[in-house]
Parts: sequence; C-alpha cells; structure tokens
Amino acid sequence: GPVFEVEPGDYPVRVTVADVEAYLSLVLADGEPASVEAAQPVRGRGIVCVDAGAVAFVDHDAVATAMPPQDDWYDVFDSGEPDSWFSLMDSPDHYRRGAANIVMPRAGAGENVVLSYSGWGDGVYPVMLTRDADGAPLGLHIDLGVVGEFASEDEEDDEDE
Repeated sequence: GPVFEVEPGDYPVRVTVADVEAYLSLVLADGEPASVEAAQPVRGRGIVCVDAGAVAFVDHDAVATAMPPQDDWYDVFDSGEPDSWFSLMDSPDHYRRGAANIVMPRAGAGENVVLSYSGWGDGVYPVMLTRDADGAPLGLHIDLGVVGEFASEDEEDDEDE
C-alpha cells in the first residue's frame, strides 16, 4: 500500500460508521478541519487497493521487524483461531465488531496495526488529508466511498474514453 510521511509518535485511529464503515482515520492533531485534499504519499499511489474486505493503518517500518515473514501472514490474518486478525475484527468483545487494534506478532515495543472493514468491501479507495485553517495536517483518512457523492462506474468509463 501507499506510504505517507507522518511525524513519529502515537496517534489515535478512528472508524467512522454510517450504516457501514465509511472512513478509517489516523488523527494527527486536534483542530477544526478547513480543507480536504488528496494525500500525497512518499511512496506508492494515494489509494488503497482492497481485496480482502479490510483496510488498516500501520507503521511501515514496524512491519519489517514486528511481523513474521510474509509467507506466514495467512496464519496471522485468517487461521480460524480466536486470536487471528479477522476473528478479532469480527468479535464484538474486541473494541467493536468490524474493527480491531492488534499488537503485531513479533512486536518488541507494542507495535500495532488498526484494522477495519472496508465499507462496501473490495475496491480502490482514496486516502485524503484534512488540514486546519493554517494548513496544519489534522488527519489521514481512507475514504471508503460511503459518504458523499461519487462517480458511477459508467461516469468513470466515460472519463477513460
């Protein structure tokens, strides 16, 4: 997925629900949003491609040290055990059904990942940045296409022609 530059620190992550999950947001600072723009990644594109019905925020550098080798990730995500990531996301006893805050398997300092269902499921979702009136960043948001107006597939096809 895309990589965004964020000052080191601990940040809350919030799920906004409007019938289904509408946004997964990394809160960078308190304040009143004055503008919304496409977030500019330092690597990759400013979109999140979903093919497992879930999105997440995680520290890019922590993945290298706190996760098992990539060949073993399936056991972490969906082993069928109560502590697998998808099981925790489905549990109403772990925060809320549809979201999970999980310490990564090889974490030495509490490195975690925050997961949420991706609103309407698989697809491509933009990452947006909110700023206050002075231009300071307030949050990164994976916009799951639930709230607001969006181009239909027909309109997108017309734009491609």
